[in-house]
Amino acid sequence: HELGHALNYNAATNIGRPVIGRPVDFITKNIFLVMIAAVSGGMLLWPLLRKGAGGPWVNTLQATQLMNREDAVVVDLRPAADFAKGHVLGARNIPLADLEKRAGDLDKHKAKPVILYCDAGNRSAGGVALLRRNGFGNVVNLAGGYVAWQQAGLPVEKK
Repeated sequence: HELGHALNYNAATNIGRPVIGRPVDFITKNIFLVMIAAVSGGMLLWPLLRKGAGGPWVNTLQATQLMNREDAVVVDLRPAADFAKGHVLGARNIPLADLEKRAGDLDKHKAKPVILYCDAGNRSAGGVALLRRNGFGNVVNLAGGYVAWQQAGLPVEKK
């Protein structure tokens, strides 16, 4: 009888145990790995979710094409002090805090593409939404903002 018990392979397996308990056991025993997987998955999805916010985004190449081919208007939404230190060639400065009051300054350019940028491209998304509410149909956000423009080695000017 003891020999029969020693050869009973079913005694050490999960046969007869509910299947639902297995994933829960795995998660509780490996919570650290599960958290790492969740965080890394979130980090992979974040750029996709971010691109959907703030309207259409253009990279520096697309922005220069809009400027050269379609005479796009470029608006720097950074504070005047940052604008004075350096900005995209030909850009006009309307700080984001003043954009709602000064959106009328851009009314004559509603038919043209408008490219908005800030330092890194995060705050200008709000400007895109504001101009769209004011009737601008072709407003885009420069991905990476002024930082990306400089990193691409594109022309800047100081005033």
